Amino acid sequence: MKVLIVGGVAGGASAAARLRRLDESAEIIIFERSGYVSYANCGLPYYIGGVIEDSEELTLQSPQSFKERFNIDVRIKQEVTAVDRAKKRVAVRDIATGKEYFESYDKLILSPGARPFVPALRSVDMKNIFTLRTVEDTLAIRQAATRRGVKRAVVIGGGFIGVETAENLKEAGLEVYLIQRGDHILPPIDGDMASMLHAHIIKNGVNLMLNSDVECFEESGSEIRVILKDAQPIMCDMVVMAVGVMPDATLAAEAGLGLGAKGSIAVDEHMRTSDPDIYAVGDAVSIVNTATGKRAVIALAGPANKQGRIAADNIAGIERSYLGSPASSVIKIFDMTAAFVGLNEGSAAAAGIAYDKIIISPASHASYYPGGRTMTIKALFAREDNRILGAQIVGYDGVDKRLDIISAAMQAGLKITDLADLDLAYAPPYASAKDPVNMLGFVAQNVTEGRMKQFFVEDIPSLPERAILLDTRTREEYEEGHAEGFDKNIPVDELRSRLSELDRTRPVYVMCQTGLRSYIACRILAQNGFDCYNFAGGYRFYHSVRRGENLKNCSTDCGK
Repeated sequence: MKVLIVGGVAGGASAAARLRRLDESAEIIIFERSGYVSYANCGLPYYIGGVIEDSEELTLQSPQSFKERFNIDVRIKQEVTAVDRAKKRVAVRDIATGKEYFESYDKLILSPGARPFVPALRSVDMKNIFTLRTVEDTLAIRQAATRRGVKRAVVIGGGFIGVETAENLKEAGLEVYLIQRGDHILPPIDGDMASMLHAHIIKNGVNLMLNSDVECFEESGSEIRVILKDAQPIMCDMVVMAVGVMPDATLAAEAGLGLGAKGSIAVDEHMRTSDPDIYAVGDAVSIVNTATGKRAVIALAGPANKQGRIAADNIAGIERSYLGSPASSVIKIFDMTAAFVGLNEGSAAAAGIAYDKIIISPASHASYYPGGRTMTIKALFAREDNRILGAQIVGYDGVDKRLDIISAAMQAGLKITDLADLDLAYAPPYASAKDPVNMLGFVAQNVTEGRMKQFFVEDIPSLPERAILLDTRTREEYEEGHAEGFDKNIPVDELRSRLSELDRTRPVYVMCQTGLRSYIACRILAQNGFDCYNFAGGYRFYHSVRRGENLKNCSTDCGK
């Protein structure tokens, strides 16, 4: 059996190695148009910032190591230009020499990945305007960033690559502007959660500009003038375009294969395309988003690696299905971490799902053990059946652990209330006896079983005029800052003795620092005849969101 693989990196390289382990006699050839067949795509920004010092560390396998270990023929700088399905062959062009030739196949795996989306802006092809997708890209950006006299960089786009590149350019010693067209970075999470990240990015010296549109670029001597809509131009030495990626499905489309969401390659659960002898994997395909049950493009390394393995299994005669992905993701932002899985509020609403949400702010580990930091967790669940729809976590240590638990729970079909019953590892340096994930389940039980009514940041402007707005923190905390309109302060430990100060005929909306003391207050009030609502997330969350509103409405350089 002869198997050709178009594209290496995560999907293609994984498929090749797995296939060899299953079939020692197969002839396997990988065609890779770049100069690197298997590299740490997700590590590229960290070479720019010097966290990864040696560029060779980015390379996981070379053509030579593939040959020596797996007896696989890897041909770098070879571009497959066409697929002839009738003759079961591909056309290949040697990029260095221009020579063209054909190679036949019994089975073909397409792993072309995605290509950076570059908007049609004037002079976008100028020197020192980069995209970041390959090792060659990161080498060029690192070289440009370390040139003598280079002081300022502009990164356009606040997704994964944009945020990581901005951080690493800042770590490399440059003044950095991060420009995002929307009102918050990292679109997979909601704006309220992103507000904490905005503050942290600015604290670390990046000039963050939200709601900002780039119109074009102009050359100004050795510098680039970035022209913005409704804002002053920015002069810089280099620009990195990171506004997103698109599935590279050109080969598949020209070969007449079926296409899916966003022009991606359509595949079945076995990673087969509409041609039974052609498989496709990675960023170029559309798969089932398990949070919605619908097909979507999920350009992540984890799914790509699994898909490559599954394609190889099926080619080798092992029937295996890819079940889809909830798009579990995590990102480092200086010393903070943000992680997310499944749906956010916008995507849940767009999918027509009636949902509820929980926001908590637990400590990363036992509060009495030194070093614990607060994290904020936001979880969405379906009102109809309490199915977990998604989660977002922002904090420091322990964020990835909790996100992974929730992701696994989603894939296992657990309900939000089932999180209360999970038996999770505990020791003071790592967690609390009631883990933050358990706490989500406890709060969900209270909400779904009617013991706690919630209100949220967006509800505050429309609270009833006759409502009592109560802050249950200490006097010292209250005087340092409190939410607008929350003019009544009764510390929770004094509440039972001061109930006479409150009118039982009026609804009471309660806030504390993280949501715990206000919940205790609500239990006291509810059992004393009050109609009580607990603020989700606490004043800490409220303050972050409100502070972020000023930045959202800023169309100039809010980072200074």
